Amino acid sequence: MSSGIEGDCHRQLMELIASRQPGWGLPRELYLQDLVYESELERIWREDWLLVGHTCEFPEPGDYLTFSVDQDSIVVIRGDDSVARAFYNFCRHRGTLLCDQATGHVGRVVCPYHQWTFARDGHLVSCRGMHDDVDRGELSLLSAHVQEVEGLVFVSLAKGQPPDFEPMRIACGPLLKPQGFSRAKVAKVVEYEVPANWKIVWENNRECYHCNVGHPQYIRANFDHYNADDATPAIRQRIADAVARSETKWAAAGLAVSHTQTGMCPFPSPGPHGWFAANRTALTEGYVSETMDGKQKAPLMGDYPDADVGTLRIRTMPNFWNHSSCDHGVSTRLLPAGKSQTNIRVTWLVEGNAQEGHDYQLADIMPFWQLTSEQDWELCRKVQQGVSSSRYRPGPFSTYKEYNVDAFVTWCLQRLAGDGTGGEQQGGAI
Repeated sequence: MSSGIEGDCHRQLMELIASRQPGWGLPRELYLQDLVYESELERIWREDWLLVGHTCEFPEPGDYLTFSVDQDSIVVIRGDDSVARAFYNFCRHRGTLLCDQATGHVGRVVCPYHQWTFARDGHLVSCRGMHDDVDRGELSLLSAHVQEVEGLVFVSLAKGQPPDFEPMRIACGPLLKPQGFSRAKVAKVVEYEVPANWKIVWENNRECYHCNVGHPQYIRANFDHYNADDATPAIRQRIADAVARSETKWAAAGLAVSHTQTGMCPFPSPGPHGWFAANRTALTEGYVSETMDGKQKAPLMGDYPDADVGTLRIRTMPNFWNHSSCDHGVSTRLLPAGKSQTNIRVTWLVEGNAQEGHDYQLADIMPFWQLTSEQDWELCRKVQQGVSSSRYRPGPFSTYKEYNVDAFVTWCLQRLAGDGTGGEQQGGAI
C-alpha cells in the first residue's frame, strides 16, 4: 500500500473518531467500516494482552491451547521445562495449520501436510525431503509473548515490546491468589458465536442499566444495578450493612471489600494501566455464591476458609472478565471474528479435586451465569441489528448508569488514535 493511501486511511480514521460526540454513543460507521475493524485488529487486538485461558487447561508438557484473533491462529504449548510458549499456528513450509483442536497434547508439533516437525519450544527439528543446506534456525515457529499470573494465561501478539504486564501482576495477583485458579479444574466450557461487534459486547458488559429487566436472577444476588438515581436510603443502608458485615468477617482471612459504593466499579480508565482491574464485592443478604438460590454448590475454592467471601471480579481489556464465588469461578473470553461477530468462550471452574456428580452438579453451578450470558448475547444481537440501520444515530449516555460505557468508548477511541502503549520493534521466530 502506498504511503498516500495509508495517509488517506489515517485521515479517514481520525475523522471518524472525531465524529463521536463526547458523552454519546459511537456513530454507526465505527461499528461497520472495514477500516475501523482492521485498525482495531492492529492497534488493540495485535498489541494488547489477551486472556487465552487457564493454567489448569494445559498443565503438562506437550499440552496446548489454541485461539484465533480474526485470521491469526495461535497455539500455546506447555514446554518440557513447564514454561508456556505461544506460536503462530502455521507451518513455516507452506503455511498449513498445525494444531486444529481447541485443546490437545503433542509430543512434537508435526505438520499434517509434509510432516515438518517442530519441538515444543518452536524450533524446527525435521524437514524431510529438503536439502541439507536448509537453515532450520531461520524456520522456527513464529513466537508471541506469554505471561501467567495466578492461574490465568495471557498472550500478546505485539511485534515488539508489549504493554508492561508487571503492574497487572502486582495489582491483581494478591486479589486472585485466594481464589486458587492455579490449582482449579475446568468443570464446563460453552462456546458462543454472537452476531455482534466486539465493542457492542463490551458496552453491554459495562452497564447494569438493563439488569432490572434483562437479568432477574442477577439482581437478586448483587447490588450494582443500583445507582445514585435509584438507591434509596433503605438500599444504601442495606449495602452499608453488607459491606460492614463482610469487612468484619473477612478481615481474619486477609480478605477485604474493595468496592463499597452503589453501581459498578469504574473500568476501564485512561493511561497505560487502565486495561486491568480486580475487586471483591459483597453479595446481597442470604447469598454466598452466584447460584440460583445463593447457596454454596461445590467445595470451597483456593484458600477460602468460609463460604461468605462475596464475589471476586476481574476485568482485562480487550477480551476478559470473570466473576468468582466461594465455590466456582466463571471466565468469559471474547475474540473478534469479523466486524459483526464475536466468538465467546465461557468457562466454569471449580476446585481441582472436586468430582462432578459427587462434589458438585453442573445443573447447580451453571444456570446463573449461563442465563446471564445468553440474555446478554441476545441483547447484543439486537443492538447490532439496530446500529446497522442506515438511519441509526447514537443517543446520549446516562451519567448515572452508563459511565463505564462512556469510559470504554473513550478507551477504545484513544487506542484507535494511537494514544495507547504498543511496541514498535519488529519480532520474528523463537
